[in-house]
Amino acid sequence: MRHAEIVTLGLFCAIAQCARADLPPMNSGGSETVWRADEFPAPVGAASEVLGAPKILRDAGGAYAQFDGRSDGYIVPSNPLAGWRAFTIEVLLNPDPTGPVAQRYLHIEDSDGTRMTMETRLTAAGQWALDTFLQAGNSKSALLDEKLLHAAGRWHWAALRYDGRKMESFVDGQKQLEGLVVFPPMKPGRTSIGVRLNRVYWYKGAIREIIFHPVAVADASLHQSR
Repeated sequence: MRHAEIVTLGLFCAIAQCARADLPPMNSGGSETVWRADEFPAPVGAASEVLGAPKILRDAGGAYAQFDGRSDGYIVPSNPLAGWRAFTIEVLLNPDPTGPVAQRYLHIEDSDGTRMTMETRLTAAGQWALDTFLQAGNSKSALLDEKLLHAAGRWHWAALRYDGRKMESFVDGQKQLEGLVVFPPMKPGRTSIGVRLNRVYWYKGAIREIIFHPVAVADASLHQSR
């Protein structure tokens, strides 16, 4: 999926050198939104469309949603990024080491087709790389390096940050990649959890929490591993 759109790490570095360091990061002026697993069936007050039969389970860390990688997911009738010029998304997830290779666990898209996705790329050895994507019209950026691997079967924080110019990805507070992209404020739209909105690339594993910040959160304030 999207092989032609994947940019190499060398290009990320070249793009980063062109960033406007003289401009401060944008603050969208909204409020932080937190979706916890036991709220996924209706995180915005309106009922989500439930696909398959995702399970809400509990452990010492609280509630989490378990997805089977075949038919489980939620479609939420809301776009938490709508109107935001800058943002950070943090997802606390636990990918199953036996899941599919390409798994889209978060997809937000508005009425113009502007979209954000977060995905795992799983290896046969039970490790995964973070794949993040932004697209608005002809401007797009895919951040993926399959050499930056993390252990499946345990909890990790995956993050996507956009400051109005630059897109960056993180796992457990550690920066993965970056690139420039023009991504204007999104319009109202929909969000899918555990699958792409068109119901392909199902996610196998668990998600405990999704946080949407209306600002490019500083490195030191990003969630670390648990």
